[in-house]
Amino acid sequence: MAAHFELEAELIRQGLWPVAGIDEVGRGPLAGPVCVSAVILDADNPIEGLDDSKKLSQQRREALYEEILLRALAVSVTLAPAAEIDALNIRGATLACMSRAARGLAVAPRFALVDGRDLPSLPCPARAVIKGDAISMSIAAASIVAKVTRDRLMARLDALNPGYGFASHAGYPTPAHFEALTTLGPCPDHRRSYAPVRAAAKDESR
Repeated sequence: MAAHFELEAELIRQGLWPVAGIDEVGRGPLAGPVCVSAVILDADNPIEGLDDSKKLSQQRREALYEEILLRALAVSVTLAPAAEIDALNIRGATLACMSRAARGLAVAPRFALVDGRDLPSLPCPARAVIKGDAISMSIAAASIVAKVTRDRLMARLDALNPGYGFASHAGYPTPAHFEALTTLGPCPDHRRSYAPVRAAAKDESR
């Protein structure tokens, strides 16, 4: 079952509109940034088929991404690069990135629905929604924008850092990625605070 608009509709009935959906992609990878998107959908111009980006095919995600950019009232995308993740830890970097995404919206939200358990510092009241990308259309839209944006960026990082396979695994800890780390050592886009990357860096320095 696709995500729905019931949470947003209830907030509209309470006079809390516009509503932003906020989601991140990229907490688990060993390399590359965390990508966060905030999206305010048009309540009068619904987009059919919005769902958790992980459930959608790449072709469907790409099509919905274009539709969201065309039809949403506002879209914001922000990144927390590997250096920020290493400095703040993954949770801190993600929350900081969420805060920037919300503040970067061209339309100021009166309420935000945030995927997960944690709430960042936001310019409006908010609610954390566990598995929100499968429930809220606004969060689902944000997950799609974040996923497509990050996948495209990882393809570019693949060209800058050949041999790691970023275009295929997007920096996630796959066997091929572990093998490349062992062979090549970490690149500048690897998260040095993550244990496998730290171990590979130690091996490289011996």
